[in-house]
Amino acid sequence: MIDPVLLRENPDLVRRSQEARGSRVDIVDEAIEADAARRRAIGVYEELRAEQNAFSKKVAQAPKDEKKALIAEVQQLAARVKEAQRAASDAEESFTATARAIENIVIDGVPSGGEDDFTLLRTEGELPTFDFAPRDHLELGEKLDAIDMARGTKVSGARFYYLKGIGARLELALMNLGLDRALEAGFTPLITPTLVKPEIMAGTGFLGEHAAEVYKLEADDLYLTGTSEVALAGYHADEIVDLSNGPLRYAGWSTCYRREAGSHGKDTRGIIRVHQFNKLEMFVYTDPAEAEAEHERLLAWQEGMLQSLGLSYRVIDTAAGDLGSSAARKYDVEAWVPTQEAYRELTSTSNCTTFQARRLDTRHRTESGKTAPVATLNGTLATTRWLVALLETHQRADGSVVIPEVLRPYLGGLEVAEPVA
Repeated sequence: MIDPVLLRENPDLVRRSQEARGSRVDIVDEAIEADAARRRAIGVYEELRAEQNAFSKKVAQAPKDEKKALIAEVQQLAARVKEAQRAASDAEESFTATARAIENIVIDGVPSGGEDDFTLLRTEGELPTFDFAPRDHLELGEKLDAIDMARGTKVSGARFYYLKGIGARLELALMNLGLDRALEAGFTPLITPTLVKPEIMAGTGFLGEHAAEVYKLEADDLYLTGTSEVALAGYHADEIVDLSNGPLRYAGWSTCYRREAGSHGKDTRGIIRVHQFNKLEMFVYTDPAEAEAEHERLLAWQEGMLQSLGLSYRVIDTAAGDLGSSAARKYDVEAWVPTQEAYRELTSTSNCTTFQARRLDTRHRTESGKTAPVATLNGTLATTRWLVALLETHQRADGSVVIPEVLRPYLGGLEVAEPVA
């Protein structure tokens, strides 16, 4: 949720942010009106409550013969206080619902527009070339007996798969490499729950326009997470965290689930767009003043992973209209996929400023001694989709795949994955 003070004092900034996203601008005025109504209702309640307290003292001090006559007035005043309290509560709920419909304020410099309006920041690495017709990742995976889509579909339906043999080992190697890099950077590893309560899912901003992507267990009133970001954001909900020694950095390892609603016909071949995958997610709680610098650090750790794997990639500053509701800025890192002759997103990192923390009531103590919302950031350090670019980039004419040197220690020194007869 955005800062109510910012909404009151700088509504034009909020309007510009909504406009840049291509979202409703008039919701800002609705929220301002709801905020004013909320404050009026709270004022009436507090005034009546003070009157009630003063009158109670008067009753307590009144002579015995006068108290009986005053009791009727006490009861009437108590009813008015109760009604005002209910009105204040209703006004608070109305404001919260309206304010929650406003997305996070985009950071200055984020490009306006939609999916195709990103700003290209840089490209890294030479595009791979071959003196043979390259195979796509699924054909390579089948030759290596590493990916089994047919049995995944038989058991679970479309967009499910098995990773087998070297496929399973490669994913674990990637995840363990990412975990080692996270440990070197001071992250605390967590294996997170993949089922969360509605208030945690809503608090992270995933029950807005992307709610259709989320699996829900109706009988249990729980949601399956599409990223460990959700559980990591909820880890310190309703807490005051200690940032005196710097940011709190966590690396969450989990299985993730996405419905892929609206993606009918897109990326139906292979493991680019699937319903279940594994991911190692970085998540940071920090002082809002440090958030943008921390965002650049997260991006650098992601790029370091791709560089060590020998992948060609580009970094883009995602346009405002393509941001999730909680992100104020998002960098996507897209790797080159040779058979598609295109860059495809492998990882992203988002600065959510104080948006999620306000919803989840996660605060830190400032130098003044008062508490204030923290900033939260997230970024993927390894995930199943990386196998797509890795297999295609490092393939050889006979269908074998050269293992990047950095992964070999996790595979018993294996240098080449060979086709299975």
